[in-house]
Amino acid sequence: MSLCFTDEQFQEAWKELDEPQLEGWEFFTETMGVKIYRLYDKETGLYEYKVFGTLSTCGPELCADVYMDLAYRKKWDGYVKELCEKEYDGQTAIYWEVKYPFPLSNRDIWVVLAQSHTVSQCPEKSGVLRVKDYKQSLAIECDGSSGTKMFMNYFDNPGGMIPTWLVNWAAKSGVPGFLTDMQKACKNYPEYCSKCKK
Repeated sequence: MSLCFTDEQFQEAWKELDEPQLEGWEFFTETMGVKIYRLYDKETGLYEYKVFGTLSTCGPELCADVYMDLAYRKKWDGYVKELCEKEYDGQTAIYWEVKYPFPLSNRDIWVVLAQSHTVSQCPEKSGVLRVKDYKQSLAIECDGSSGTKMFMNYFDNPGGMIPTWLVNWAAKSGVPGFLTDMQKACKNYPEYCSKCKK
């Protein structure tokens, strides 16, 4: 089964950088110059999120490299347990197992262009819940100086019985932690690349 994204879907993410589409969305929190909005999903009882902000210490090309370098991501992203590319039906997909805090089980995400999709090459593991409902879009551009203006839209249904307060805590604390880690990773990326070439 093939999963492709349309030009329109890419353009929708890109347009949000300059023209945020927030009708029906509620302001959730602001931290480190990043604003987070959420939209309640009646079907799941969970929220979809939109994140807008700037990473002032690293440019967009560097951000994209750091975000997409899976080998490096395993070194700096504390939520990664397993992350690798797989080929199927002529497409590249990413298998991602996410660490969840005790007492929750880890989750894994089978991602094809940032949307979950299950294929036989990665069967479910005992003790790890498969995330079957996940989507993400990310758009980044230069902020007009030496930083990166960013937009991210994401939703995931982690499955299991996770209390609402824990989901809200993760959304509020996870984004700042991730941004701090990403900025540090951007700073250290040139050194990492030079070691890999040796």
